[in-house]
Amino acid sequence: MSATRKPGRNFLFVPGPTNIPDRVLRAMHIAMEDHRSSDFPKLSLPLYERLKKIFKTKEGQVVIFPSSGTGAWEAALTNTLASGNKVLIARFGQFSHLWGELAKRHGLDVIVQDEEWGTGANPERIEEALRADKGHEIKGVLVVHNETATGVTSNVAAVRRAMDAAKHPALLYVDGVSSIGSIDFRFDDWGVDLAITGSQKGLMLPAGLGIVCASKKALAAMKDGNCRHAYFDLADQIKANATGYFPYTPALPMLHGLREALNIIDEEGLENVFARHHHLASGARAAVEAWGLKLCAKEPKWHSDTVTAIMVPAGFNGADVIDVAYRRYNLALGAGLSQVAGKLFRIGHLGDLNELMLLGAIAGAEMAMRDTGIEVELGSGVAAAQAEFRDGMQAKIKQVAAE
Repeated sequence: MSATRKPGRNFLFVPGPTNIPDRVLRAMHIAMEDHRSSDFPKLSLPLYERLKKIFKTKEGQVVIFPSSGTGAWEAALTNTLASGNKVLIARFGQFSHLWGELAKRHGLDVIVQDEEWGTGANPERIEEALRADKGHEIKGVLVVHNETATGVTSNVAAVRRAMDAAKHPALLYVDGVSSIGSIDFRFDDWGVDLAITGSQKGLMLPAGLGIVCASKKALAAMKDGNCRHAYFDLADQIKANATGYFPYTPALPMLHGLREALNIIDEEGLENVFARHHHLASGARAAVEAWGLKLCAKEPKWHSDTVTAIMVPAGFNGADVIDVAYRRYNLALGAGLSQVAGKLFRIGHLGDLNELMLLGAIAGAEMAMRDTGIEVELGSGVAAAQAEFRDGMQAKIKQVAAE
């Protein structure tokens, strides 16, 4: 009889969903309650203010939808734009592609700026397009902050500077699904008008919450937004949220889990969360270098701190590495998508994890690559990551001692 049970924990290293802390799971394990009770706002109202700190905004309006990040995509666009409006999107990965396709389905006129996969948004090209738009027909600029398909992070601050240099009034829409809560994100400082994220990545929850943060300028644009929407109506949410309630039944256990996840982030400190993600990503990149392989990200300026996309050598299929890692070692790695399907595999390193957890994923990836015939030296990536982690820790110890 063949064994069907895989002992031990599944090593989840896709770039979302991410590992859920036991504290969050326990917080979600609750009896159902009346979401119309007089006590319910004690749970809901503080969440909005606490999420504003994650977005780094004082003036932004935060709305929580029972949805995935795709629902937040839709809410941001349909509430602030009218059918036929032009939007400009930088497309350099699967998720920027999908966001643009969603916009088209809502009747928006989508102008695509294609960039090479492995790079990100090009502020110079965005500025050029906006300067050429003398009649200000472009109503929005869409940027994916962190493209998980390729392991690339774009410079949102540079995009805002480009928009300002062009003196263009378009709204700035940013997908922060795999960055917010893990990579430094500054809603106010960067002049973002609508930012969206999901619960299943840096916020360390199951999928099920789509979160939108809107600027005053974006809220003002709602009067002209006529794309069809009902469930994703920001006005309905904002009106009900003001007193701590929702226009329909919220995802109750998720809200309890969100409160605990925010507690965990507060305890670590948001800046320390960002530093930890950069530290872990440095170890993953050191492992790739030791293996003699290349990243999908073309230059260091594009490196993501939440996911590392690793190109497999010519003649090999990244899907085989992923399959062997899962079947033999109970390790879940991310697949290559669309243009990079089969050309790479991805190690997600965001949310609730530490050095030893990531070393396990690196070790499993090494074994899976060898099992599929890729000639990497066993232990080389692990050793390189260990050295990077120890060097980083020693530097931190010295910094603390100096302070």
